[in-house]
Amino acid sequence: MSPPGNGPMVPILGFLTCVAFLYLSFGDLWFDYNREAELGFVSRNGTQFVLDGKPLYVNGWNSYWFMDHAVNDHSRHRVGAMLEAGSKMGLTVCRTWAFNDGGYNALQISPGRFDERVFKVLLTRKNSITGIEYRNDPTIFAWELINEPRCLTDISGDTLQDWINEMTAFIKSIDKKHLLTVGLEGFYGPKSPKRLTVNPERWASELGSDFVRNSESPNIDFASVHIYPDHWFHDQGFEENLKFAVKWMQSHMEDGDKELKKPVLFTEFGLSNMNKDYEPSQRDRFYRTIFDVIYKSAKRKRSGAGTLVWQFLIQGMEGFNDEFGIVPWEKDSIQRLMMEQSCRLGRVTGRLLQDKKSTEICSNKP
Repeated sequence: MSPPGNGPMVPILGFLTCVAFLYLSFGDLWFDYNREAELGFVSRNGTQFVLDGKPLYVNGWNSYWFMDHAVNDHSRHRVGAMLEAGSKMGLTVCRTWAFNDGGYNALQISPGRFDERVFKVLLTRKNSITGIEYRNDPTIFAWELINEPRCLTDISGDTLQDWINEMTAFIKSIDKKHLLTVGLEGFYGPKSPKRLTVNPERWASELGSDFVRNSESPNIDFASVHIYPDHWFHDQGFEENLKFAVKWMQSHMEDGDKELKKPVLFTEFGLSNMNKDYEPSQRDRFYRTIFDVIYKSAKRKRSGAGTLVWQFLIQGMEGFNDEFGIVPWEKDSIQRLMMEQSCRLGRVTGRLLQDKKSTEICSNKP
């Protein structure tokens, strides 16, 4: 989705950054956020993420605004507050932007033109606190190439595929320790039989991207998918969109299991509060339905690797909000759903939340 005083130090496990995004994942997943965490690199074993020998299932969120707010002293506290809130909910990954388009030291100089020097500087930059280069930092979960790539001038998909192959090889030549994904919406291309049975509408196969083909690229470690049925259809109500979301997820997990043999991470999902038939309770049902699909996949050790909500914010950030934005502690039902999902996935992997509030919630199986 394209959007319209220092806080407390929070132990973090991983980031995913590349041309567009940075992922943060919380070290050892289930920890006391006031305690130092021993960090390990997240890896992949077939269709599962693995950390320290155990499967890892992602329950996280998007806060694209971190880089913008971390630059200035007056706004930096919001980043720390959001990370602390995520940690208290047991969330494991935060996805955020790490790029600069146009202007001084731009990563993307102009549409389709990138500065390899800036790319390398980003991957080799040293953390100002730990002194660790980003490419050697286990705080980084993985890198993502680009958000929702489309190439309308070549709907065959060849141009985008060539670009993915070139850029992933370049990134892996600098950083071989971190996982890498594309950043796809998940649409099937013109040669895929699923373009007719799974894509939301015909236009989705004419965007120059193809979920399976793009995700098969040898340097891509896991597949990425978005879920926005209320934006993709123009004549469906909530119940139809809910059914589509389940079908959409199951189709991509089937691809992960049978064709790609890779994890499938649903890196954005949300329900717009601008829909004509919108009611607040629909968002709870939408979240619950998506969480249930991932939980069932985790129990069966399938490729559904987790979800990231779009998007979480702090109070007073109206300029960064959109029709999907949530301040989680102002929505008790959403906060509880997030925590319950953390608990369920924690049970599947054998990890447990350790702070008192989380332990109390996790003592009652959702």
